[in-house]
Amino acid sequence: MSDREDYDDHDDGGLEDNISIRTDEEDSDFEKGEEEEENGGFVHLGGDGYRNKRGFVKAKKEDYITSPYLTKYERARILGTRALQLSKNAPPMVIPQPGETDPYKLAERELIERKIPFIVRRYLPDRTYEDWPLKDLTYQ
Repeated sequence: MSDREDYDDHDDGGLEDNISIRTDEEDSDFEKGEEEEENGGFVHLGGDGYRNKRGFVKAKKEDYITSPYLTKYERARILGTRALQLSKNAPPMVIPQPGETDPYKLAERELIERKIPFIVRRYLPDRTYEDWPLKDLTYQ
């Protein structure tokens, strides 16, 4: 019996069919009148907003309750994500200085100059979330 035959007999319980990968961009925008999709999608809650398939509701901008300050954890994640993108040949949003090749240093400069087009999503315990554009947050 070969190694491959051992794996063919394995039953994964149908988990492979239920896996779906979504980016934050796909569920970040809600539009009024959007229909619920067969595979999940958005469910209309009434006049206020929509619930995504994970059960979270997007809070209105005027109802934001979190601080408009970028936390050190959000900063670290933004810099790490942007440095990874730059290391994989994403175009830099700032003009690199001669000899500046470190992707982390470039990401720091982009953050200081407010050139990174990221949105920080903050999940709240009441099953809502807030999307803060990086340009709207205060940081040093």
